[in-house]
Amino acid sequence: MQRGINWMLNAIRPTLGPLPGIVALERNASRNEAPELMDNAALTARRVIELADRDADMGAMLLRGMLWRVHQSAGDGSATAAVLFGSVYNEALRYITAGGNAMQLRRHLDRGMRVVLEELTAMSKPVEGQARLTEVAQAICYDPPLAHMLGEIFDIIGEYGQFEMREGRTRDLEREYVEGVYWDGGLLAREMIVDLAKQRTDLENPAILLTNCDIEEPRQLIPTLDAAIQAGIGSLMIIARSLSPVVVSLLVASQTRTRINTIAVKMPFTYGIPEAAMMQDLQLLVGGRPVIKDAGDTLEAVTLADLGRARRVWGDRNYFGIVGGQGDARALRAHLAQLRSAYAQMRDPDERDLLRRRIGKLMGGSAILWVGAASESEVKFRKEVAERTARALRGAILEGALPGGGIAFLACRPRLRTMMQGSTNPDERAAYSILLRALEEPARTIIHNAGYNPDEIMVEIKHAAPGCGFDVSTGQVTDMLEAGILDATGATKEAWHTAVSSAAMALTVDVLVHKKLPEQAVEPE
Repeated sequence: MQRGINWMLNAIRPTLGPLPGIVALERNASRNEAPELMDNAALTARRVIELADRDADMGAMLLRGMLWRVHQSAGDGSATAAVLFGSVYNEALRYITAGGNAMQLRRHLDRGMRVVLEELTAMSKPVEGQARLTEVAQAICYDPPLAHMLGEIFDIIGEYGQFEMREGRTRDLEREYVEGVYWDGGLLAREMIVDLAKQRTDLENPAILLTNCDIEEPRQLIPTLDAAIQAGIGSLMIIARSLSPVVVSLLVASQTRTRINTIAVKMPFTYGIPEAAMMQDLQLLVGGRPVIKDAGDTLEAVTLADLGRARRVWGDRNYFGIVGGQGDARALRAHLAQLRSAYAQMRDPDERDLLRRRIGKLMGGSAILWVGAASESEVKFRKEVAERTARALRGAILEGALPGGGIAFLACRPRLRTMMQGSTNPDERAAYSILLRALEEPARTIIHNAGYNPDEIMVEIKHAAPGCGFDVSTGQVTDMLEAGILDATGATKEAWHTAVSSAAMALTVDVLVHKKLPEQAVEPE
């Protein structure tokens, strides 16, 4: 296992820091394709499928899975987690081989890990304003134009705001801000498009009918149209699963006969979000009462009170948007508070992402980043970097930022050293000594990857003022906060927690069980 862990670690270690090394991954040798060049730790590990040595492969896959969890949860910090894991695992294994108790060591490693998390939380500083957000983004993506644009975007939309990336229309980065909120689910019929140039239709002050029914007969909508006409409503949006062609004809004809402008859009679908939750969010945003098929509701019984309202809506072939929903503001605030509370307690990264999307849509305000570059592969790479940076920025807004360059970890050592000096238990002292060494590893690796001697630079840092670290771009020891070299607190804590807890668990693995390889058929000569 140790061989596989160190093999994977050595492939990932060069990617840490603002001046990283590049990992070249073979694509398809038979097609003479150029290698894939990467400096992303999690994606590099993800590309490794199997090692020939089956015992070593188990160690490599253990580290691979851990790095991907960090990537999904925090966006950034995978390379940091890798070097932390490697340091703790290798130093602890050396101690266990010399006669140390693995289970007792694991318990004390866990205690020390939590102490460092407390220190990182106390050290964290809030991130406010475009300038600070840009500094955090720059420390993650090392792409100044991208960092500047993401800093501006998240300064506007906040931690929960709806953010989407699309392939750019030019070689440059572009951003677009969308008033209100929008969902996947375009117009159900092209005949409803009014603005042919933009391929879109806008409605002012519409009533909104929300249903999860399939509307197949014109008679199902006649009560709704009659109620809207009698109330003097000039625009109507219908959100439904589907419309039959005859119903589409009715709605198109009603625009000229009854002078009520109508569009119908598809009920939005987001994988993982139940339809009931989606309808609840929409209903709280626009008001009214949804017509739910499973509850026995029918469209024929719809009244004016069942219709929601908004200041403006729009729909095109792929999306629909709502601006100024007129639902109950108090109920909406209470619902948002519940979702935020659930988001704070949720550990699963996929579930957290779904909750964040729901919160962002209900709060309003959206941004689209158009990512351009000279080639398709460069666009793909830049989008991956932007996605990783955006996830870390959300965490920075929520939890703050720390001095970068590994200096936050170094600042946690005094408390651990005090705990080690006050203990007489050999396993406890060994655990704290192992963690003290691991806390140096991110800074040492960043310095080494930039081409400097870590031993010499660490001496300079030791004699510098608190909060000072080595800026590899200038080659000088400087105050990291003043220099704007910051790391997102959430990503830093996630890297530390996952690395130490995973390494401690790996130390207590005593048995490897392999599946029997299938027998290979021997072809006759």
